[in-house]
Amino acid sequence: QVQLVESGGGLVQAGGSLRLSCAASGRTFSNYVMGWFRQAPGKEREFVATVNWSGGNTYYADSVKGRFTISRDNAKNTVYLQMNSLKPEDTAVYYCAARLGGSRTTRITGYDYWGQGTQVTVSS
Repeated sequence: QVQLVESGGGLVQAGGSLRLSCAASGRTFSNYVMGWFRQAPGKEREFVATVNWSGGNTYYADSVKGRFTISRDNAKNTVYLQMNSLKPEDTAVYYCAARLGGSRTTRITGYDYWGQGTQVTVSS
């Protein structure tokens, strides 16, 4: 069992930045591929970014490429999402997810554990 707790969300103006954190507990963090997803009101949950166990391999949704950076610190059991140049369309609840083993994936069903989410609101 893995517990994931997100933090760092909030209200920011367009063009601003936020850094989300996801603290993991329960099992060996470095065994997990980690991902960030988001869900805007009235929309389905969508993939944002993923990182492999070492942090050396990342992949992003086209909508955030060049603006968001996913990283992890296995010594701190934490994964981060640095979000720059935020846009109103980035407004959503952001979720951290963990996948035991395997390769990175953008599929929601590919992840085994989920956090409770943190709200990000970008004002225009």
